[in-house]
Amino acid sequence: MRIACAVEYDGAGFSGWQRQDHARSVQAAVEKALSFVADHPLQVVCAGRTDAGVHATWQIIHFDTDAVRSERSWLLGANANLPDGVRIVRVQPVDDDFHARFSAEARSYRYVILNQEVPRALLRQRVTWERRPLDIARMQQGARYLRGEHDFSSFRAMACQAKSPVRTVHRLELARSGKLVYLDVQANAFLHHMVRNIAGVLMTVGCGERPVDWVDEVLGHRDRTRGGITAPPGGLYLVGVSYPTRYGIAAGGDLPVYG
Repeated sequence: MRIACAVEYDGAGFSGWQRQDHARSVQAAVEKALSFVADHPLQVVCAGRTDAGVHATWQIIHFDTDAVRSERSWLLGANANLPDGVRIVRVQPVDDDFHARFSAEARSYRYVILNQEVPRALLRQRVTWERRPLDIARMQQGARYLRGEHDFSSFRAMACQAKSPVRTVHRLELARSGKLVYLDVQANAFLHHMVRNIAGVLMTVGCGERPVDWVDEVLGHRDRTRGGITAPPGGLYLVGVSYPTRYGIAAGGDLPVYG
């Protein structure tokens, strides 16, 4: 039987999603908890690996097992054995051809920026703090250059192992709510550090350090060394994964909103 789950986690304190030999990972914690319920070792496959410090409200995974358990047993049993900061929020059986990564049609992220002179202690590692005033209109104008299909070489990490730098950004929107700026982006797939590099470039434009059309220049360079800063991981959340409707998997979870 193939089972799909939606997982949420606080990425602070973890080395990222992917299992590592000498570091604490979300994947290892989830596999250990599910293996306890299954009463046999199992491995999970995720929709998209997240970096150290990055959070998720809707990471999708799948695993195969011969163990016969109810959805409620998987849900409650796994959560009883997961560490604080990681929870499985949905469990459902899926067709054998479902693949958490390769069946996905799009992924969605939200990046949260606290834009005020002083950081907030209770939002530490939940949002990215930017002291300089951000002009949301300038950021929205810069974002228009990044929508559609492009070579995002300037927005990928130097260590990115993706075979192609071409990605299609379906949606890239910015909104302000008081002192908070929300950046929402959906694409067919993402390169390593792509969202954080997009956020870094748009923040540079938003504070007036660079003109709006600098975003287009960065994109055209196709060179990471010309791409500006990589924004911190703490404000980034994986919030949705879209699949063909025949699998019956909801496209997203709760969006992080702070006051």
